[in-house]
Amino acid sequence: MSPPGEVGRTLRGILVMLFAVGTLSVMDAGLKLLAPHYPPMQVAALRGLASWPLIAVWALLSVPPRSLLRVRWSLHLMRGALAIGMLSCFAYGLRALPLSTAYALFFVAPLMITALSVPFLGERVGPRRWAAIILGLLGVVVILRPSGEGMLSLSGLAVLAAAFGYALSAVTVRLLGRTDSTQAMVFWLVSFLAIGATTLAAPEWQAIAPSHAWIIAGIGVTGALGQWAVTEAFREGEASAIAPFEYTALAWGAALDLALWGVLPGVMTWLGAAVIVVSGLYLAWREKVAARTAAAES
Repeated sequence: MSPPGEVGRTLRGILVMLFAVGTLSVMDAGLKLLAPHYPPMQVAALRGLASWPLIAVWALLSVPPRSLLRVRWSLHLMRGALAIGMLSCFAYGLRALPLSTAYALFFVAPLMITALSVPFLGERVGPRRWAAIILGLLGVVVILRPSGEGMLSLSGLAVLAAAFGYALSAVTVRLLGRTDSTQAMVFWLVSFLAIGATTLAAPEWQAIAPSHAWIIAGIGVTGALGQWAVTEAFREGEASAIAPFEYTALAWGAALDLALWGVLPGVMTWLGAAVIVVSGLYLAWREKVAARTAAAES
């Protein structure tokens, strides 16, 4: 049985994760509002530029500035490049897909992280977890069925590419976490996103409409708060207990779709999302079991 103090910290972590998912969902709704009006790379740039001042203040106030410079630059540059590709692909996908459908596809990322941990981190994944990964991929097939949002949908494939980029970035976090602070990882991710995406978007940069200024400001605030909250949530409690609450984003996506665009995902999308979520929850449970077994044997 877990000590009362540990239970309290885990509960706080869950509550903070719920807050993080809500704020990041609102941020994604802002990205979807901007997506039809600007090139995907510019949307990614605006996301980085809007959040950077708040992230910089938080990082500089919470750790000594020199700790932000003593980092593993090669991995930070890789994460920055992955963030640029991930956000531009996600923005492209949001042009055509409902937010909830995009989330359902993006939920395949935890399955990809588990699969990628084998070649990149040398972790062992047993047959039951491989079966869960395959089942989750079948859920993706259900969502990307041959229909209006079919197998050849560039929007759907773009979201899957974004999920793969996120999974690769998450694997690098496990490597960076051994040497670099959380503040350094968040600060340089947003910095390289802002610099790189702005540079790539510059040739086709479109003037910002005054009516979109409040959306961009909201993206900056919710993006910064969401990143802080995710970091705080995992600091408070066990990752295996907190990570499953990321799936509440699907409820946020459906609510925002209905409120802002008057749409809801179809039955097949809900079915595919359910398959992916169940697979992800099983993987989280197996990871917790494996961690407890390893702790008992040590």
